Amino acid sequence: MKLIRKDGDEFEFEFAPVEKGLFFHLLGLYPAVPVSYHKLSKGWRIPQEAENQELLNEAIKAQRAERQQEIIALVKDPGRFTAGPEASRAVFKGGELEWLLQVLNDVRVGNWIAAGSPDLQEERKLRRDKKSLQHLMLMELAGGFEMLFLGAVSGTLQPGTDEF
Repeated sequence: MKLIRKDGDEFEFEFAPVEKGLFFHLLGLYPAVPVSYHKLSKGWRIPQEAENQELLNEAIKAQRAERQQEIIALVKDPGRFTAGPEASRAVFKGGELEWLLQVLNDVRVGNWIAAGSPDLQEERKLRRDKKSLQHLMLMELAGGFEMLFLGAVSGTLQPGTDEF
């Protein structure tokens, strides 16, 4: 994936066919973090904790439903990705990149949780079963897309370059 141009609040990216496929696959994994993972507190006593936790859960579900509708609209938009000879191009507004970053982060964290929340600095503690390794690969892939989008938004990734 490559940032082609940045014009104000618009960012144009070029996706190789495999990158576009992987990007769509990751979007299809949303949401990946279980609702039960989000807690109001991890030890503090909160008044009306059960009721407030339920309010948080409902807010998360509502936000997820909204994000899923945005994902569907993006994937089904026939004008979003324009095919070129070797790659597709897509233009995203800054607000779209913001929610895409939220979606990709959810997929990244959800796969980290599914892999057993490993400390990646301690290789000997990593689970090496096939499913855990798949989750780790998806986690890293989502993180890679996040880094490219963040680089574009922050200005550390310049148009036309493949590197930060």
